[in-house]
Amino acid sequence: MTPIDSLGDLWDRLLGAQPDPPPLLVLATALVALAVVSTRVPWRIGRNAITIAHEGGHALAALLTGRRLHGIRLHSDTSGLTLSAGRPTGPGMILTLLAGYVAPPLIGLAGAWILGGNRITLLLWVAVALLLAMLLMIRNAFGVVSLVITGGLVLGVSWYAPPQVQAAFAYTGVWFLLLGGVRPVLELQRLRARGRLPESDADQLAGLTPFPAFFWVLVFALVNLLTLLVGAALLAGPLLTDAGLTA
Repeated sequence: MTPIDSLGDLWDRLLGAQPDPPPLLVLATALVALAVVSTRVPWRIGRNAITIAHEGGHALAALLTGRRLHGIRLHSDTSGLTLSAGRPTGPGMILTLLAGYVAPPLIGLAGAWILGGNRITLLLWVAVALLLAMLLMIRNAFGVVSLVITGGLVLGVSWYAPPQVQAAFAYTGVWFLLLGGVRPVLELQRLRARGRLPESDADQLAGLTPFPAFFWVLVFALVNLLTLLVGAALLAGPLLTDAGLTA
């Protein structure tokens, strides 16, 4: 870690661009994220990060639409709950419900855009700031522990790790958000088909709109797949550049 002797050094470190990552790092981190999403035990652990993003999406949408946010709960089974008050119908409630499943890949897309400018440290510090803001709204012990561990890990990497480790960590995290947003939608429909999620976001949206729950599952899936494609294109820039230079 480079010592920071002044506020100017801190600002330069935060906003400064890091060197282009090796194409192999971009590919390797994508494969690591795909492996975590595709395998049972790593997904069971990593899904907590997807839940944090999911509930954060609900919370942000509630605030932006003028609803009163009462709190967020994260559970050890990787489920979560965001409580807000306001009109039980209308655009605000619809957008709040819609935001959950699409939030992880959209956050990943924003991260991919930041990484496209090689602002790796900036991305990590933005993530820490968002986790701290969300921590203020957590209303259960497991949620507090989850946010503290996740935020502490990101802060530790951003502050102490060398640039190569920061890059690997940031790219893996963004790939995971992009890829990890797709699997929960598939799990949602599978559980709905078994009658195990009668109050899912999709079913609640069906109760507020003329469209059936399966329509909203398709909306989640299409948004997340499109976001994955756009985010992957942004992240794969070094790979495409390298291929063009060696062609």
